[in-house]
Amino acid sequence: MKGRIFDIQRFSIHDGPGIRTTVFLKGCPLHCLWCHNPEGISPKPQLSYLPEKCIGCGACFEVCREGALGKGKPGAAGPIAALDRTRCTVCGACAAVCDAKALEMVGREVTADEVLEVVLRDRDYYDASGGGMTLSGGEPLFQPEFAAELLKAAKAARLNTAVETSGYAEWTALERILPVVDLFLYDYKETSAQLHESFTGKPNAQILQNLRRLHGAGANILLRCPIIPEYNAREEHLEGIAAIAKELPKLKGVELLPYHRLGRAKLNRFGLVTRMPDSVKPPDKETVDKWVAKLEQQGVATVNKAVAVAAACNDLPFLCAGR
Repeated sequence: MKGRIFDIQRFSIHDGPGIRTTVFLKGCPLHCLWCHNPEGISPKPQLSYLPEKCIGCGACFEVCREGALGKGKPGAAGPIAALDRTRCTVCGACAAVCDAKALEMVGREVTADEVLEVVLRDRDYYDASGGGMTLSGGEPLFQPEFAAELLKAAKAARLNTAVETSGYAEWTALERILPVVDLFLYDYKETSAQLHESFTGKPNAQILQNLRRLHGAGANILLRCPIIPEYNAREEHLEGIAAIAKELPKLKGVELLPYHRLGRAKLNRFGLVTRMPDSVKPPDKETVDKWVAKLEQQGVATVNKAVAVAAACNDLPFLCAGR
């Protein structure tokens, strides 16, 4: 079996306990306005173009059969490529000859064994810090069979496993991986059903139903809540987070994820757009602290605090697992 991924990030410290390797699977049913991995939404390979890396060698002009690459402003060795995405068929021929890596194909098919070979390179770090492998995306359950195979292989190799999921999937997909997942990093994006659909393109009824079923089945769940100024950074939503946390007393805690702008930098790179205006800014620390304090005042256990993940290994630095 093969699946499609767009990245494998080693030495990850924000996607579960300890030092981890995060595998990013391609494809997602949601279209969150604030998505920080927009290249993970489409299940298909995509062409990344970074003009600032182009040296103007002209190799891509010669192989592009659709005429999607033309001459732009002067570069070090010649005109920098100008990409017309309306003519591009994403064949990848240009990326194959781009030694400067200005043009790259993002999204490749791999087997579970190929992924695990990379993941297992850092077993010593996992053992020292309590880390392991995390599946992220995109939405890992957009490829349920491949996700299940990866997780089973990781458990067979005695690795700790985590899955970052929106919960927007068939229950059978979650039920299938339940025995081989040590921690679910479960996104809770918006309390209002109407606003959830406006922000993500999908309603939240199935997400909430799956969350309750996972909790009832005894899964370890950390509720992760992206908080976006001018969108879901509202008193009503914070109250909704507190309410669902109280309803599910066996949660491992709630983590607030304040908005950052890393996803916006990727939009031009992939020829993508968003309806969220550029005027939306990340919140300052004082604002985030107030959000956390509001939840804690209502008896919600939060994990927005720096923690040491390498105490068992003297030659590793202390790392912050807070956002």
